[in-house]
Amino acid sequence: MKNLNNLRPLKIAVIGAAVCDDRIASIAYQVGQSIAHHGGVLISGGRSGVMEASCRGACEAGGITIGILPGTNPSESNQYVIIPLPTGLGHARNAVLTQCADAVIAISGGYGTLSEIALALKMGKPVLGIETRADIEGLILMPDPESAVSRVFNS
Repeated sequence: MKNLNNLRPLKIAVIGAAVCDDRIASIAYQVGQSIAHHGGVLISGGRSGVMEASCRGACEAGGITIGILPGTNPSESNQYVIIPLPTGLGHARNAVLTQCADAVIAISGGYGTLSEIALALKMGKPVLGIETRADIEGLILMPDPESAVSRVFNS
């Protein structure tokens, strides 16, 4: 019997601010593109800001995107989410998102992002940060999108 774990792509959660400026959106877009170029699947909260920019980057590079949505309506996802998964869990969906991921890349963000970072670290997932909080034990700060994604895929 084949070991399917060797055939499955890495699932990378991209988390971050729901509202961001053009510079942060550009970083998120590049992370999404790089995940797709490496053959990974991008998981996000499926909505706006960093989530939308990263999904757009992955989609435009031919990648697969999954949105773990807080509500019950799949149409609340951004237009670049290929597979919307409505949970009806509100903020508790952050635990689902981090549990589904093999690794997490945090870009900017506020309290929601902070909760996802903490959950992922508690679950033993690697968490890399770009332009995010630097004072969290276990968070690996990265200088740019390609370095972060390359580290995930080469670990």
